[in-house]
Amino acid sequence: MRDENDPELNGKYLGTISSDFVKICDTLKEASYQVRSRKFSDYPIFPISKVAQPIGQLLLDQQQAKTVWNYYITYVDEFVQRKLIKEDALEHFKSTYKDPDEYCCLFVVDEEFTSFLYIPYPND
Repeated sequence: MRDENDPELNGKYLGTISSDFVKICDTLKEASYQVRSRKFSDYPIFPISKVAQPIGQLLLDQQQAKTVWNYYITYVDEFVQRKLIKEDALEHFKSTYKDPDEYCCLFVVDEEFTSFLYIPYPND
């Protein structure tokens, strides 16, 4: 599992993710803020997939939101519990996690490919 923006990911997915993100970035930013302000976690993560997947809670359904991807919400603890991030790699993850006020941490899940992607929120 990679924690930096990946060229393979960028080439294959960035167009559809970017077009979705413009529509829903305010919702994701507010959800991230709520997770952090309510002290659930300092590390909110938004898993995205085109089909149903088990990580997190569904936040935005692709039909209702008129997006290519389904957007889920969770945080780093679930990734550790599911052993998607190993306990000994947790500090590395936290050290590379980008400022959640400026970047959205997506976890792209598509068939055999999974990767973290940090996408900047538009400037207000």
